[in-house]
Amino acid sequence: MVNKDFFKALEDLEQTRRIKREFFIEALEAALTSAYKKNYGEAKNATVVLSPEKGLIKIYSYKTVVEEVENPDKEITLEEAREIKSNAKLGDHIQEEEKPRDFGRIAAQTAKQVIMQKLREAEKDIAMGEVSEKEDELITTIVRRMDEKNVYVEIGANGLEAAMGEQDQIPGERYYVGERVKVYVKRIRDSFQGPLVQVSRANTGFVKRLFELEVPEIASGEIIVHNIVREAGYRTKIAVYTNNPNLDPIGACVGNKGMRINTIVAELNGEKIDIIPYSENPQEFIANALSPAEVVSVEILGEKESRAIVPDNKLSLAIGKNGQNVRLAAKLTGWKIDVKAQGTAIEKKENQEEIKVELENHIENIDNLDDMFLDDLETI
Repeated sequence: MVNKDFFKALEDLEQTRRIKREFFIEALEAALTSAYKKNYGEAKNATVVLSPEKGLIKIYSYKTVVEEVENPDKEITLEEAREIKSNAKLGDHIQEEEKPRDFGRIAAQTAKQVIMQKLREAEKDIAMGEVSEKEDELITTIVRRMDEKNVYVEIGANGLEAAMGEQDQIPGERYYVGERVKVYVKRIRDSFQGPLVQVSRANTGFVKRLFELEVPEIASGEIIVHNIVREAGYRTKIAVYTNNPNLDPIGACVGNKGMRINTIVAELNGEKIDIIPYSENPQEFIANALSPAEVVSVEILGEKESRAIVPDNKLSLAIGKNGQNVRLAAKLTGWKIDVKAQGTAIEKKENQEEIKVELENHIENIDNLDDMFLDDLETI
């Protein structure tokens, strides 16, 4: 069977869809062999061979040479075999080309079904391959549609769609169809429909990738991000440090005249960002984490519990609106932080001292009474 148009179609698929012809050949040979047997005899030992170089589709049947034929579909006499192959002997397998009528129509239908199925599989694999490399990365996408809660964006040249759920959107942001937006690829899952991609602008990973994009020292590893905590749309705290004594990690993150940090804040629509110097000393780290509030001292109370003393006029700043600042500081450091005003702490300390003095006097009075009682007993 000669079908150059068929192989030309496979070439076109290779060029337009970037899918190699070899991807189809094996599947087509298996499917066409099955179709041939179904229509011309299941019992036959037959196979369909595709030759793209010659533009040929050939069908071969195989029969075993025997003395007496019991199954004509699978066996052939020695005399008949020697008409095909002169040196044939008993037990040999004789190959013979088949040329069935009407198989071209059957082959075309089968090939169409196989190619469509393989195209879907290949496109799914290509899409999964392209997007799997983007997981945990920052990418620029185009907003394609929106529903009541979700925003759907387009990723890459294949037009793969990703979903940004309500919890992954920055509160107060508005999105418009056709708008280009940066997103963080949070999760990719494979499914029978293709890759399911979840993207986010509220995830801490989004902020980390923005810093890597704007601060080369973070991207290169000179500045290390210890931790990031965030309440999207309101405030982010990022703790950084470096092992390079000649590098200022805070200054590098801020940039000349605030250029770097301002670019990040603009992308986050004005979200406040506190850049915190990380310290292995927990008291120092806790004090830093309560920025922008000034901290007088930090006391370690117990296992991962601490008390931060701040000036009276900085108490509300240290705690933050609805407790946001101290809550983020606790998440950043991993310590429970009890914030107290300096005046209250001093007063409490003075009260404790007074109580201590009173208690000591009380104990002394009890000791005096005991001595008097003992003296009376001795007199008796």
